[in-house]
Amino acid sequence: MAKFAVILTFDDDEARLEARPRHRTYLEDLLRAGKLHESGPWADDSGALVVYEVADEAEARALLAADPYTQTPGVIASAEFKQWSIVYSADR
Repeated sequence: MAKFAVILTFDDDEARLEARPRHRTYLEDLLRAGKLHESGPWADDSGALVVYEVADEAEARALLAADPYTQTPGVIASAEFKQWSIVYSADR
């Protein structure tokens, strides 16, 4: 399995806040399924980091496409995908 970090930038705060409960439930489901490594918003709420644990970038893109934030117009202004390799971690 590979880890893909997705750097999100948010746009419409009103739409994002309306979609947030569904978004968080979706992420909780991914975490339980072993597809989400970690996630959370930037301290200023301008965006977020989502780290998926998936087979490839196509799967990471499909998971983001199914996210309520993506399905709600105006929430995500941009999404940058980067494959991530952990060298050091408190979990290791």
